[in-house]
Formats: sequence, C-alpha cells, structure tokens
Amino acid sequence: MIERAELLYTQPYHNQHTTRRGLHSLLGHGASSKQMRFTMTEQSPFLVQVNQAFNVPAPDAFVLEGFGADTTHPNIPVRKDEYVFRKEDLRDVLAFLSNPDGDGLYITGPTGCGKTSLICQVASRLNWPVQQITAHGRLELSDLIGHHTLVNGNMTFVYGPLALAVKHGHLLIINEMDLAEPAELAGLNDILEGAPLVIAQNGGEIIMPHNKFRFIATGNSAGSGDQTGLYQGVLQQNLAFLDRFRIIEATYAEPSVEEAILENVAPGLPEVFRQKMVKVAGDIRRLFIGGADGGAELSITMSTRTLVRWAKLTLAFKGAPNAVEYALVRSLTARAELEQREAIHRIAADVFGDHWED
Repeated sequence: MIERAELLYTQPYHNQHTTRRGLHSLLGHGASSKQMRFTMTEQSPFLVQVNQAFNVPAPDAFVLEGFGADTTHPNIPVRKDEYVFRKEDLRDVLAFLSNPDGDGLYITGPTGCGKTSLICQVASRLNWPVQQITAHGRLELSDLIGHHTLVNGNMTFVYGPLALAVKHGHLLIINEMDLAEPAELAGLNDILEGAPLVIAQNGGEIIMPHNKFRFIATGNSAGSGDQTGLYQGVLQQNLAFLDRFRIIEATYAEPSVEEAILENVAPGLPEVFRQKMVKVAGDIRRLFIGGADGGAELSITMSTRTLVRWAKLTLAFKGAPNAVEYALVRSLTARAELEQREAIHRIAADVFGDHWED
C-alpha cells in the first residue's frame, strides 16, 4: 500500500486549521510554511481521490490537489485508462508536483520506457495542462519563449511553450533535453530558481511564474553524455544547470506490469502469448544493456512502446502465417542488422516454442 508520507497526500479541506493539522500529520510537525504553500490556498481546491484516479491501493480519504475541475482544456493530455502506474515512479512525480521546492524534475532512462507518458498520464488525471517540446541540436531559447510572426497583416508576438507554462501554471516538458546545446539551456537557470520570465523580444514583458508552473525534462542520458554510443546527438550538459533538478531513473516495467499493459491494449491476445512476448522483451533488453563488462550484444532494444506495437500487430495480422514473427519484423527487427535480426528471431522462437508457428 502507498503510504501517506510517500505521496504527500492532502486531507479533505474543512478549514485552514484542519488543513494545517492534516499537512503536519503527513509532512511532520517540522514542516515549514513553504512546504505547505502549495496546498494552502484561499479558494476551494480541486481534489482528486488518489486510489480511483491512479488505480493504486490507498484509503478513500487520501486526496491530492489537481490543477482544476475543467477537463476541456486542449493541453490536458488524453487519459488512457489502461495505463498502469508503478508505485515508486508515481510517488516521486506526485511529491514533485505537490512541492517542487525550487527544483526541476529530470527523468532519465532508456528509450521507450515511458518517461513522457508517465508525466502525461499523471497530468491527465489531475486536469493539468501540459506544454511540450522536443529538444534538438539547433534548439534556441527563443523557441521556448516565443517570437513575432505575421497574423492577419500585423506582427504579433506568439508565446512559446515556456512562456505559456510560466504564465498559466502548466507543466513544461522538454523531451530529449540532453540533445540541446548546454549553452542554450543555461538561459533557463533563473526560471528554475523562480525568477520572473523577462521577454526582451516583446518589449521587456515580465511574466511572474504561476504557482503551479512545473519544469520537467526527459533524456536518455543522465546529463553526462552518452556512455554507450547508442544515442546519437546526446551532449554533456552543464553541471550547474543539472544541479537544479531532482532525478528519477526510469526503467522498463516489471514483467507483471507489462503483462497487465498488454492485457489492456490487446485483450484478444491469449495470455500465454502475452507472457512470452514480455519474456522475449526482457531477454532482448539484457543483451542490449550488456553484462558486468558493459559490452552490449545488441544495438537495438525492445521498449515497452515496441512491445505494445508487437502485441497489437500480432492481433491485426492474426490471419497471416506465423503472425507473431510477421508482427515482430514490422515492430522491431526490420530496422536491425541482419545478424541481430536473426539473433532476435532465435530468441523469440526459443521462448515461444511450439507457439512460434501459430
């Protein structure tokens, strides 16, 4: 069961005295007013019942403050009811959203392990709008802040994802942040520390950070560069910039979780097939990561995203001869070198046994 202290749940809001007492019971009597600032609001907050929203074991009384009751905002991510949350990751994300305490959140992990989807699915249940951008080697600070453009014959300043998130209290997600030039990202240091956003391009406009603005980034590396040679374009980031982040090390889900994911997205697939697909994925990942000497035997891996694609395509091509192999090629191995493709297919054939030809 998820403990109260682990997720920093708030109790129902009857009055300020009850609220403060409830928060002290969760955070400890040494909790500062700064720690409680997020939940001590004048207006009645939008509360989300944790066990129902996230499908995790928690008492009914455990609730969390969301962004608002409006579910129609176009930047609220689409909720996927089949999504399965892992307790440890959920705990870290909710703790950050409740009280960032001047930090950003950096989620690092291998490709396709669900870094961005974790944040988006949490946000979808809290009705929290998200501004997203994917970094690249030519990303400039102005891409985040905004620029002037011609609208109906007039020059108009169009706000970028950073400006919108700071102004309206949205979550800002910079995907693949470690692909960006560190000198450009250094321009975000003041924002991470809570300073106003000054837009020189728009006449020196000053935007005070909304109290629900959160800065989140993802990357395949931990910011120190790619030590594996598998992620082209990853750059070593500035140490002072990274020092402003909490770190979550994401990884692929446990087999039981991935089996539950496949059951949700491909319920028509026999259980034995789902179990064997998860086993194949695990075997491929072990060869991709390598052993104690760090030597990887495969240069591609099967992410959770690819695993889901494999299951769905197996159902879609169920009329084809050997639908499992047919779908595997189109999901993953068509982009593998010939030797690696053959190795992966041998792994799958060994795991599936007599079912491989089904």
